[in-house]
Amino acid sequence: MKFGAIAIGRNEGVRLKRCLESLSQAAALVYVDSGSRDESVQLARGCGADVVELDRSLPFTAARARNAGFRRLRETAPELEYVQFIDADCELVEDWSKPALLFFVSHEDVAAVCGRLRERHPERSIYNWLCDCEWQGSAGEIVRFGGIVMMRTIALVSTGGFRGDLIAGEEPELSIRLRAEGWRIWRLDCEMAVHDAAMMRFG
Repeated sequence: MKFGAIAIGRNEGVRLKRCLESLSQAAALVYVDSGSRDESVQLARGCGADVVELDRSLPFTAARARNAGFRRLRETAPELEYVQFIDADCELVEDWSKPALLFFVSHEDVAAVCGRLRERHPERSIYNWLCDCEWQGSAGEIVRFGGIVMMRTIALVSTGGFRGDLIAGEEPELSIRLRAEGWRIWRLDCEMAVHDAAMMRFG
């Protein structure tokens, strides 16, 4: 079973490199850049990613970036039935894709699957620790997913994707539309990704 991966980011530097390297199992990799002023675009191309640079004249949103990445993936690899979305400050756990894909195969009404997201260094600041606490959740059927998720492409197509005009909350909004169409959402009892907030001070 194969899947495509879409990473989105802006000025992530070394974190972007770690992110893209963690997606080596993907059959196709798209990176969507939201106006980076560092070397992110060149770095992504060097990692073998198909790069989409968003038009700077329009407002940047994560939803807009994910939609742009999904359009490119559908153009270049329309045969792929699953897509992993990830933010460039995260790394996919090496063994995550296998249980996720197997779960899709055995549950045809599931549109989206996620797992445990951990903070890279929760011990370094209270802000990192709070992020780590926020990521926790029980395994089983859930009502919404976050930005790090594997999805069935046919479900994403049927709903028209994310609402690109939302500056936040685009994942729960899409979750509502998916469930309204009869799709289900699941969190598996396994590690999915590591997040690197790197928030060391209030400012």
